[in-house]
Amino acid sequence: MTSTITEKPKRLLSLDVFRGATIAMMILVNDPGDWGHIYAPLEHSKWNGCTPTDLVFPFFLFMVGVSVIYAMESKKSTVSHSKLILKALRRTVILLLIPWVTQLIFHPDGGLAHLRLPGVLPRIALVYFISTVLYLKTSQKTRDWIFAGALIGYFIIMTCIPVPGVGYANLEPETNMGAWIDRLVFSPDHLWRESHTWDPEGLLGTIPAVATALFGIRVGSWLKRKDRDDQVKTNWMFAYGVIAVVAGLFWDLFFPINKALWTSSFVLYTGGLATIGLALSYWLIDIQGYKRFTYPFVVFGVNAITAYVLSGFIPHYMGMIKIGGHSIYQTFFAPYFSPVNASLVSAIFTVLILWIVMWGFYLKKIFIKI
Repeated sequence: MTSTITEKPKRLLSLDVFRGATIAMMILVNDPGDWGHIYAPLEHSKWNGCTPTDLVFPFFLFMVGVSVIYAMESKKSTVSHSKLILKALRRTVILLLIPWVTQLIFHPDGGLAHLRLPGVLPRIALVYFISTVLYLKTSQKTRDWIFAGALIGYFIIMTCIPVPGVGYANLEPETNMGAWIDRLVFSPDHLWRESHTWDPEGLLGTIPAVATALFGIRVGSWLKRKDRDDQVKTNWMFAYGVIAVVAGLFWDLFFPINKALWTSSFVLYTGGLATIGLALSYWLIDIQGYKRFTYPFVVFGVNAITAYVLSGFIPHYMGMIKIGGHSIYQTFFAPYFSPVNASLVSAIFTVLILWIVMWGFYLKKIFIKI
């Protein structure tokens, strides 16, 4: 892991803002004061369906795709592809190791025998690497075919191929094809701690997750075009996003929108919403020049992975602080608010603490690149 003291020029401000808002939301929903009292929009869907919280992860992977374009377009024709792929591989390995080492620190009793191998950062790592290779080695037309093939192929695998030991294809948590593959490859001891029979970031779901990043690459390529003016780009992004949302809702009728399975309908629906959101940000910030409100989000956006990693450490150690024998939550929030509001205010407080830390990084011009 290295750090630099200067930003690369010509960053897309709207992308940093959109990414920063996504990271802030991710921290908010991951760190409530009380997991037993959470407002419904700040919880994941029980299974099928999509809440605002379910949009956070696909939005981030979408922006991974957009970022690949802005990071590599100028290098694609001037730097050895092997060198770029090796650099991407190094980043991938680091992203894989971070959550595994973190688990060993926070859960030393479980050791390697119960280390969860899938997860959010491992999925980001695999999607980043695969999408980088596809960007470097394929044309946009080929990537469009891969995108369509991934969504249709995943649909066929999940709904048509019988699951060994079950006898029929299904979309239930513990008996779908993805869950079977995860138990086969990782074993139950290395899956999600809440279940050990399936994992919401499972291996098979990486296929449609890569499609989410390819969605972002397609939008990023459109944003980088020099033969279209900004207004035309924005109009097409809105249109593209609306079409994808409608297509996702239609596919939902027979392949339900589901984050845990990362269904093909989920890819289209969330990718469409992400495109609309980025188009709105691009229009407001980069075209219309409304930049006063951007600063708080940019602080998170330029150090997104660092903020996410620290969101696993800082709340953990904050929870260990005792004031008169009580936690920060029990001392400052629970006595003064209703249970759900106390939980929400505590989560906002955590976001603020992390923002202050990242603000320090920003002021020092420390931008950590993995």
